Amino acid sequence: MGGQNHPIRGEHKYDRRITAPDQHEERPGQSLVTTDHDVIRQWAGDRGAEPCSVPGSDYGGRPGRLLFDFPGYGGENLEHISWDDWFRTFDERELDFIYQEHKKDGAQSNFFQLENPGR
Repeated sequence: MGGQNHPIRGEHKYDRRITAPDQHEERPGQSLVTTDHDVIRQWAGDRGAEPCSVPGSDYGGRPGRLLFDFPGYGGENLEHISWDDWFRTFDERELDFIYQEHKKDGAQSNFFQLENPGR
């Protein structure tokens, strides 16, 4: 799905912009921001996370709140969706994916946030 990414929007004063899967944090705990599908898919895959949505949050036939189901974190109340549906919704809403690769202590981080700078 690479090549279909929308531009990063909004002010990200302290976040490093990532535009390709071979770019990474400069130091543990650093906040990163991207809209690159390959980067997001790789980040989720490294954590065994699957794209999902909150049941009942759908809007106009599209997934509502976009999330990831991380193994071992009790995602049984989440609705798994396809990557195509996840990215289609992500792009239609022109969201930015803010995330960390590692916590400050060097442990892998599952932190992410979806931001709509236009709201």
